[in-house]
Amino acid sequence: MSALTSLARMWLTRSVKPFVFTDDCDEALDYGGIGDLGLYVHIPFCRSICSFCPYCKRLYDPELMDRYIDALIEEIRLVGDMRGSGSMRLQADGGVSGPCGGSDPCGGSGPCGGSGPCGGSRMPAGSLYFGGGSPALAADRLGEITAELGKHFDIRGGIGVELHPEDVNARTLDLLEEAGVDRVSIGIQSFQDKYIDILGRRGCDPEAIAGELSGRSFKTVSMDLIFALPGQAEDDICRDVDTAFASGANHAAIYPFIDFDFTPGNIPAMGRKEKRRLLSAICAHARAKGLRRDSIWTFSSEEDARYSSMTRDDYLGFGCSAVTLLPKSFKINTFDVESYIERVSQGRLASSLTIRFTERQRMVYWLFWRMYGMSFEASDFRVFFGKELEKEYGLEFWTAEKLGFVRRDGSRWQLTDDGAFWYHHFENYYTLSYIDRMWGLMKEEAFPKKMVLG
Repeated sequence: MSALTSLARMWLTRSVKPFVFTDDCDEALDYGGIGDLGLYVHIPFCRSICSFCPYCKRLYDPELMDRYIDALIEEIRLVGDMRGSGSMRLQADGGVSGPCGGSDPCGGSGPCGGSGPCGGSRMPAGSLYFGGGSPALAADRLGEITAELGKHFDIRGGIGVELHPEDVNARTLDLLEEAGVDRVSIGIQSFQDKYIDILGRRGCDPEAIAGELSGRSFKTVSMDLIFALPGQAEDDICRDVDTAFASGANHAAIYPFIDFDFTPGNIPAMGRKEKRRLLSAICAHARAKGLRRDSIWTFSSEEDARYSSMTRDDYLGFGCSAVTLLPKSFKINTFDVESYIERVSQGRLASSLTIRFTERQRMVYWLFWRMYGMSFEASDFRVFFGKELEKEYGLEFWTAEKLGFVRRDGSRWQLTDDGAFWYHHFENYYTLSYIDRMWGLMKEEAFPKKMVLG
């Protein structure tokens, strides 16, 4: 475990207590009082396994995938029926948001079409994302999944799906549109054969992709690109960025390559100075092209184009390896597909490990993901925690401002380019110290008893 990560954890949480995950998992989830809930669904199946990919995945098996989706729909029913009454939260305009998201007692004619006093019993959800794996392998059943989710949740912020480049074809895109999908993220990684070969992927035709996307109704077309690959020069990654936006993208997620211990690939990691040089080149090139930076790794050509399944204060995760984040807890489902199916068939949640946050731990988690989005309002911290940011972390933000990592504009805190790089540098330690260890364990044991991250 990195000493830097441990010291940062102790300082920011004001405690020597480590992060302790146990198998003491909830069999019921009370999420009724949450105002902006995100939803995530994991489809782990792939046509082939990429050695560099750290996510929960397995080779496509049509029969197993059908059984998995049957279990997935059952898990949605289980969780959808668990919502407690919760407490209503005040909206910014002073109205009251009830469990269906209505702002007044509409007597059954509200947006969810139900008969409850606030317009129905569906829970408002800000977004829904399908990840994997290759979720489009289940394109002909995504409509069933969104329909089941729609019985319990009023999804208002759109539906996103991750796509392999091979899935950008007329049949698949038709099925996605029929299922209500309005945002797609295509895992290009690189348009250049030399880097695709390093990653063990097959290349794609950008003109063919542009042709398939033309005339579609998607609000966001995001493309994933990887930088910090061996031998990668500034011109290489900037050329990939240009190709993405010329091929139908209005959003790009440009991630650094991370060498996870448990992945079988043998791609050497790039040094910090080289990585910083590439990231600076990406940012400068994006600015020159008129792109807006809307998170640490993402850039868009349109204000409303966005794609992120993680930047939510609270969310419910469905499927193997899916994470659920609630105000006082974080839980992760088993990574094992067969164990997931068996557990759900018993009418039980497939939770594997859970952490009960201390208040400070939850604050650190909240700040980590808010800074990923490059900026946030201090008042958002007050709304979520009922405390002032300056009182809890005034010294840290004052120091970061003096070092040139953040700047303050009224009540809004904004990361600078230097701050964004050092965020990445710290996040790399966090990933290798915490996520790498957690996912490595989860891949070995379906339901481990305990995990301590110091």
